[in-house]
Amino acid sequence: MREMNYQTSTQQTKQTKQFRGGEKKVMKKRLALLLSVAMAFSMFANVAFGADAAKTTQEKFDALKTQGVFNGYPDGSAGLEKDMTRAEFAKVLVKLFGLKEINGTYSYKDKNYGAKNWAAPFIEAVTAEGLMQGKDLTKKIFDFNGKITVEEASKTLVTALKLEPVKDAQNKATDWAKGYFEAAVNAGLFSKDTNPKANATRSQLVEAAYAADELVKGPKVASYKVIDSKNVEFTMTDKEVVKVTLEKALEANKETEVKFQYKGKDVTAKVTYAITAAQKIESVTSENLKEVVVKFDGSVDKKSAEKEDNYEVKDAKIDSVKLLDKNTVYILLKEEDSSTMKNQKEIELKVKGVQNEDKSKTFDQKVKFTPIDVKTPEVKEVVGLGTKAFKVVFSEPVKRTGVFTTSNYKVDGKTVSASVKYVYPNIAIVTTDLPVGEHKVTVSNVEDFSGLKIAPIEKTFTIAEDTTAPEVVSATAKDPMELEIVFNETVKSIGKIYHGNSSNTGEVEIKDNVVTVKFEKSKALYLGENTVHIEGVTDYSDNKSNREVKVNPSLDAERPEVTKVELKNNDHQIILTFNKELDASSATNRDNFILKDKDGKFFKHDSVNKADGKILTTPTYKKDKKTVTIELLKPLDEGDYILEVNGIKDNAYVSNTMLPFSKKITADAKAGSARAWTSYDGNQDYIYIQFPKAVKTDGEGDATVKAKYTVFGKTLNDDYETPVLVQPDTIRIDAKRGTFLTTEGKVKLPYTPAVVVNLVKDIDGDYFEVGESYKVVINELGEAKVTYAEKATVSDRNELKVKLTGKLNSVDVSDFKVTTEDGTKVPNSYQQDGNTLTLKFNDNNKLPADLFGAKLVVVNDNSTDTFGNRIQKFTADVTGEIRPEATDVTVKSVTGATYLEAEVSVNAIVYSNFDANTFKNFFSVEVNGKSAEVTQIVAAKAGDKTQKTFKIVFNLPKDVTEVKSDTTFRVELKEQGTTVIQDRQGNAIKDFYLPGYFVK
Repeated sequence: MREMNYQTSTQQTKQTKQFRGGEKKVMKKRLALLLSVAMAFSMFANVAFGADAAKTTQEKFDALKTQGVFNGYPDGSAGLEKDMTRAEFAKVLVKLFGLKEINGTYSYKDKNYGAKNWAAPFIEAVTAEGLMQGKDLTKKIFDFNGKITVEEASKTLVTALKLEPVKDAQNKATDWAKGYFEAAVNAGLFSKDTNPKANATRSQLVEAAYAADELVKGPKVASYKVIDSKNVEFTMTDKEVVKVTLEKALEANKETEVKFQYKGKDVTAKVTYAITAAQKIESVTSENLKEVVVKFDGSVDKKSAEKEDNYEVKDAKIDSVKLLDKNTVYILLKEEDSSTMKNQKEIELKVKGVQNEDKSKTFDQKVKFTPIDVKTPEVKEVVGLGTKAFKVVFSEPVKRTGVFTTSNYKVDGKTVSASVKYVYPNIAIVTTDLPVGEHKVTVSNVEDFSGLKIAPIEKTFTIAEDTTAPEVVSATAKDPMELEIVFNETVKSIGKIYHGNSSNTGEVEIKDNVVTVKFEKSKALYLGENTVHIEGVTDYSDNKSNREVKVNPSLDAERPEVTKVELKNNDHQIILTFNKELDASSATNRDNFILKDKDGKFFKHDSVNKADGKILTTPTYKKDKKTVTIELLKPLDEGDYILEVNGIKDNAYVSNTMLPFSKKITADAKAGSARAWTSYDGNQDYIYIQFPKAVKTDGEGDATVKAKYTVFGKTLNDDYETPVLVQPDTIRIDAKRGTFLTTEGKVKLPYTPAVVVNLVKDIDGDYFEVGESYKVVINELGEAKVTYAEKATVSDRNELKVKLTGKLNSVDVSDFKVTTEDGTKVPNSYQQDGNTLTLKFNDNNKLPADLFGAKLVVVNDNSTDTFGNRIQKFTADVTGEIRPEATDVTVKSVTGATYLEAEVSVNAIVYSNFDANTFKNFFSVEVNGKSAEVTQIVAAKAGDKTQKTFKIVFNLPKDVTEVKSDTTFRVELKEQGTTVIQDRQGNAIKDFYLPGYFVK
């Protein structure tokens, strides 16, 4: 009978269609509510999702009870082990799927079924929805007190959830129920091991109802995995994995809401990209003027974090760097005054090369911070060092002057007779005899680097007998050439430290209880285990002993890198700063440095080999600063250049060679290219000072500070107004009419230099320099009009560069023309770079290769500067730096002679300034692929009749007896820039390799 009752009738099919189509408003409202709840639940993070997946049956019962789906028993128990009646399950279905209870209709004839039966509204509701039917449709018996079986519950739930029964299912259910039970198992409603014919326990139905509720809500995120900052994998409750690529990268360790679609539904989840490795610099602070604390937002790599060269504090030198914990770096500046920060003045820290712990990120960042020193130094602790000394540790770095003064120490109220050793930054070791017991010390007149003095407060310490010499706590060697040994107490002296044989000694430095040993390369530690012998290690109680320690050195595998390139001394110097100490021989090898122009081409300069770009002067290396300085014989012209560095090695035990390095460097206008001019009106005298670059108007380099200017030999008095910025690069100083100019506008008392300006910085924060001085010197006043300053040069037939006295704001190229032996050329366009004007000529309007006697002429004055001053007309000589080129070769026989002549045509007039035959080996001739003997080079001499050819005389190879129509010739020059053949401006002919054509 049960099988028949559960077969689908026409009425049931109709009712099911109504249910599935959402015709019932209450059902739709319930589903909408479930979906909204699902979205809310899905917003919880990984932990919450995991908790949902791991609920116990009791927890699921409690959750469903809260929703009104299940009721407990009067005693408060869930009764999970009990069976459930059909009436009870009907109520569960109504509450679970939000069906409307039906009152006043009674479709069944069970005894006691009617208006007074509590279950009737629920039974009628599930009947109307086609979820449950009577056990006997003919007699209309529902059997509300009968037990619901697993297979019956499977059919109702599969139908309600719109799941498809599984065809041809094989399980232990009754035939009519096999497909429904299999579908229920697949949906996670029942376990596959459940007996489908058995009565369903409340426990089983709680699990099934909870799973059904989850299915109605839709799959949720069970867990997630962050692959990287832009990719997350979500595992859903149905075990499917969804891969989501984000448009915006996740921020580390910050909860972020992620939205995506799954099976046509919007899913929102909160994820956290949890990483422990640092992603950013969290803060840079300084509570005194010698220490900087850098805090990262996560852990950093110890080796790179403790590398001094990876930090740069502007205008200061670093003494040491220590990693205090996984994410905090302590930087100590050197003791010298020049490395002291200024209190409450902003300063910049550069961090470059520090890696986070997993090495997924390398920091390259500048951070501005302000040191604030408002605390007076204190005695942090006093430690007895036996009966002959004690150690005072201050709370911050202190100056050595106060530390050395013995009268600043009182023990038990009396000034002690002692000697004091200062250990930078904050330790004083006071050597004096003291009895065993408790003592009180007062320290006074010791000051920190901001000038704040210590408050003389008593500090208690204990002196005890010390009869044991220092013992080794640890020994580490980050490189075979450097060893650090930590002792258990303060070390006074060491006789000798060596390894292997006694001659393998190193340079010893003692700082409190830490001893650093630096070995020369020839005496470095061996690779592998070393026994290090420490002879005569002595403490301040004069306990002395020999110690041994074993150590395995690490190898330094880091390549040297260029961390900074600077042009200094008015662009006379190129200074390269490296990240580590270098092998001096490679650092001073000029072949390792190549300088090119901005287009990557070799160019003409007194300090550069124009054939290969290699530096001609020998670089100097400063080990302490890790810098290589290239001294140029003359400054670089304004503009961009490319510096290439290769082949530099470090001084590690096993040398590391740098990777090829290339960097654009920019030669700015020189401090010497500043200019000044005067003007006046009826009330004021004016002097204008135009700097090479835009200037700063605040801070230390402020260009508007009156005291920085000396005009006509005198500092500015009250007759002069405060300097004002009238253009980004120009200062104007006003004075009462007649202060320094006559009625005709001439300077009353000329003086050389006319203007001197001290301590002014450009907009980038660098001082203008003359030599080693931070000053700008203008010897003579110039014209207000911009005019020719120096050097009109052509190194490329498409452009001419000319240095002007000032900067043009508006350029009319028709103001300019270039006169040459081949005619006049007018530029097509221009480029302005500071005071350098580049006139450009297109390919149809190129300048000739031979510029001997060429002139740059300003024929009009339409071009103006920023003040509206017109350019001054001028004529200037043009220096051609274009190397002449061979264009073709003609081979001729000489009547009555056994030799031939190869006449080389050149695109410029050329000659030889000396006997070209001296260098005939630079030339070669091939006849039919065989080498011919070059016997003579015939070229004009300076002053001879000009010509655009020269000749190479040669003999035929022995096995070539005559010249035929098919005889081939090849002529080559390899002079590498030597001026064997040159034009009239001294430019050597370019190397060539050309075919020769025989002419009878």
